Amino acid sequence: MIMDPVTVGAIGSLAVFLLIFCGMHIAFAMMFVGFVGLTALTSLDAAMPVTASTMWEVASFYPYTVIPLFVVMGSLAGSSGMTTELYSSFDKWTRRVPGGLAVATIGACGAFAAVSGSSVATAATMATVALPEMDRFKYDQKLSTGSVAAGGTLGFLIPPSIGFVVYGMLTEQSIGKLLISGIFPGILLALAYISVVIVWVRKYPQAAPVNPVPVTWKEKVSAIKGVKEPLFLFLFVIGGIYSGFFTPDEAGAVGATLLFAVALLKRKLTWPTLSRAMAESLRISAMVLMLVAGANVFSYFMALSTIPVKTASWVISLNVSPYVVHALILVIYLILGCFIDAISMMVLTLPVVFPIILALHFDPIWFGVIAVLMMEAGLITPPMGLNLFTVAGAAKGVSLETVIKGAAPFLIAIICVAVILTIFPDIALYLPNMMKK
Repeated sequence: MIMDPVTVGAIGSLAVFLLIFCGMHIAFAMMFVGFVGLTALTSLDAAMPVTASTMWEVASFYPYTVIPLFVVMGSLAGSSGMTTELYSSFDKWTRRVPGGLAVATIGACGAFAAVSGSSVATAATMATVALPEMDRFKYDQKLSTGSVAAGGTLGFLIPPSIGFVVYGMLTEQSIGKLLISGIFPGILLALAYISVVIVWVRKYPQAAPVNPVPVTWKEKVSAIKGVKEPLFLFLFVIGGIYSGFFTPDEAGAVGATLLFAVALLKRKLTWPTLSRAMAESLRISAMVLMLVAGANVFSYFMALSTIPVKTASWVISLNVSPYVVHALILVIYLILGCFIDAISMMVLTLPVVFPIILALHFDPIWFGVIAVLMMEAGLITPPMGLNLFTVAGAAKGVSLETVIKGAAPFLIAIICVAVILTIFPDIALYLPNMMKK
């Protein structure tokens, strides 16, 4: 008995989740099921070259070099002492603000995110700088660890961002426009995080004792120099993409070279540092590219099964507001974020979700920002939130439960920003629409 394509697709989708549950890596689970599904719907002779060519195309496509370059940028930025200078600068300006050190942490995370494409790297680097200082002033551990875990997520939204690169690879959207689209939403999210800290401290003043050491205006002005390097790098790299002077991969190469020069001039570049940066770049790049290759094979299988098209048609036939469907997708992403890491969640869902977004006539660049924003939520939702584990590992004597409780209020900020971007999509689209073609 020959099964219809939809039934084969449904069985394949269930098989992917079953294999993941049994411990198989998501990339290999998707690739294996995609290959078997293609064989079932066509033939072995057709499935083998599709799988092989997909692997080759993903591994050899030159623009994808942006991934290791962005990772190297983050590693070199951390090694150059940039994070300590950023934190010190923001501390000088926010010391009299309620929860000043936590606010400075979020500000420094946002600034560091502007030269790093990795959320986990941002959280790990800032944890080593900010947590000891907040402990010294007797900050509530939930507030201190929560602000670092949440602030680290900005590395996934503020360009350069690996999240946008993966989304662009999977949906064939302009990576340059996607990176630029994250600037205003990233600033908005940072301000939302700061609002959470201020409200928290207003309600529980004992959570953040005030630093008694005053700061003069001379010291504040002098502290600005700690921001000049990341600001210059951000404007040069992202400005080059915005103006059309650089492609994203060229911008990554320029950024990595500049940071290499900065670390060299500061005498912070050692062989172990460089080796660690290269190894981290290789590890993350291999992981992401394998995920994308697996997702592409699985997408071919899904396309042949006709599930994405029929699902989109079914959603349209429901005769409900597109925003109801949009809200449902956000809820699904929030739930999935509790169990699947951010990039894996993206590659698993986009083969089905993206055709629905196009059918509902939502802007794909705008949805890219929404998708990355919800991936950020997954970074601080238990039990799979990578930033939670990263901060818990860096914070000595602090339980994972404490970090989870500290990060929870910041989830509300992410949801609020998603609602604001839904109501006012031009926040994300204004800069991409102004870009040179």
